Amino acid sequence: MTLNIEQARQNMIDQQVRAWDVVDMDVLDALGRVQREHFVPERYRNMAFADMALPLGHGEVMLKPVVEGRLLQALALSADDSVLEVGTGSGYLTACMACLAQHVTSVDLHADFTDAARTRLAQAGITNVTLENGEVMHDYQPAGRFDVVVVSGATPDLPERMLGWLKPGGRAFVVTGHSPVMVAQLVRPQADGSFRAQSLFETDLPYLVHAAPTAAFML
Repeated sequence: MTLNIEQARQNMIDQQVRAWDVVDMDVLDALGRVQREHFVPERYRNMAFADMALPLGHGEVMLKPVVEGRLLQALALSADDSVLEVGTGSGYLTACMACLAQHVTSVDLHADFTDAARTRLAQAGITNVTLENGEVMHDYQPAGRFDVVVVSGATPDLPERMLGWLKPGGRAFVVTGHSPVMVAQLVRPQADGSFRAQSLFETDLPYLVHAAPTAAFML
């Protein structure tokens, strides 16, 4: 690891993540410990710390560092939390959450993403992660329920099927809306079966596979 890479990592944290009101020291420490450059596709390695979403293939992207920081801070993960991540992608966010939670189960539709993430996580010495493949909109069903659900792709509306995978008192991070105007939300189930959503920030992410809204035709 060269000094230039470590300086770029610190600049990402100080100039991007902190500047977007991420002040939780556990979150900042996780972003500093997980070597982001090892989770970036080789062709984009020189942009590992840039303030941009990086293409991963299959129309998917690696989230911006600022989005990852705000997401982690909003969830306030603790050492006894079980996490379900919908959309493994590169495995970077998976690794960061694994540094903060007890265990992360991460599911992705694309087997090549899962295989690459498994290798990267093993190389990073991260063992409290279970990786699975599945189509989450209709088919995938986890074995249990979780303290935290993180949906890293967008849906037009609150994904109630996935929110049903939360334990009572749990919380979820979701992004909903219609591109290019989407809202990141922290969602908590209520005793009456409804959900309370807190808007966090505006963003724009690719939809989960099979989640994109049907185009409306105007006459």
